[in-house]
Amino acid sequence: MADYNITDTVDITDVVCPVTFVKAKVALEELEEGDILSIHMNDGEPVQNVPRSIKEEGHQILKLIHNEDGTYDLIVRKVGD
Repeated sequence: MADYNITDTVDITDVVCPVTFVKAKVALEELEEGDILSIHMNDGEPVQNVPRSIKEEGHQILKLIHNEDGTYDLIVRKVGD
């Protein structure tokens, strides 16, 4: 994650779909255009649905990192307001 200057992080490992995307979307809404959000999430539905939904919202997916503990970190740049 050192490649990016992370503005904020949100952990959605404690919630289930569709709340996972809702929490990620709210976190993005609080950022300025160009800011970078790291979304910490579980494998399964979140990894399948959250990146797709964020891309559909028009934001830029920078990287999906698979962590050793089975979780993922999705790095997203906010586009537009």
